[in-house]
Amino acid sequence: MGNAASVPREAILVVDDDPEVLSVAADILRTAGYTVLSTGDPRAALRLARTHPEPLHLLLADVVMPLMGGRQLAEELRAIRPDTKVLFMSAYNIESVEAYRIQLAPGEPFLAKPFTMTELEDTVRAALTYHAPRSRQGVQ
Repeated sequence: MGNAASVPREAILVVDDDPEVLSVAADILRTAGYTVLSTGDPRAALRLARTHPEPLHLLLADVVMPLMGGRQLAEELRAIRPDTKVLFMSAYNIESVEAYRIQLAPGEPFLAKPFTMTELEDTVRAALTYHAPRSRQGVQ
């Protein structure tokens, strides 16, 4: 297998309170070559973020969860690991997601559920390579 070196090795923390979605997403991402940590409990996700010895490249989190919403989880995770990128997923449309005080920047990736294997892989890759727009007035 000559192209094993090109397999992504980024670490992704997947958090969803739906066990089926959590299992499917984690399995797809592991098969794609990512290191995956997964939990249905946002508090456990924060403990994982504190104790995982390697970098966490991406948080893939459901927007609506009973113990802690995706926005709060992302804020608390960024306090622990400021370099971790965030990809939100939801069965709700963008307008409904914004009602949960999550504002996506233009072009910022978002994963709509249900998703296909290809949609998950492509959206995760887009989130990992996404750079938030910055105000760079006067900088050429």
